[in-house]
Amino acid sequence: MNWTDVCALADLTPDRGVGALVDGAQVAVFRLGDGPVLAVGNTDPIARANVLCRGLVGSRGDRAVVFSPLHKQAFDLVTGVCLDAEDVRIPVHPVEVRAGRVFVGPAGAAGAARRIV
Repeated sequence: MNWTDVCALADLTPDRGVGALVDGAQVAVFRLGDGPVLAVGNTDPIARANVLCRGLVGSRGDRAVVFSPLHKQAFDLVTGVCLDAEDVRIPVHPVEVRAGRVFVGPAGAAGAARRIV
């Protein structure tokens, strides 16, 4: 699998997103307040805009989510499922943190919901 070196872990502000380009696709990368780093597609499929990296990070029950800044739909950061329209999904990317650097793999790759911190 091709991994993209996105940034230093220290460059990520907890509970904020950043945009990155991974294998030609826009990706939103999030460092959750408790430490895990997760990555999903940056495109909000409902608004059809590349804005999820600017969304608000929060939770619904025990699920970590990002709320779209446009229409406020909640997307599960582990599964990619839209909690407000379960037939809608965003791609999930595997993430690894190695030697203080954040690496993101292509969507749909084996272990895409996996995170290593």
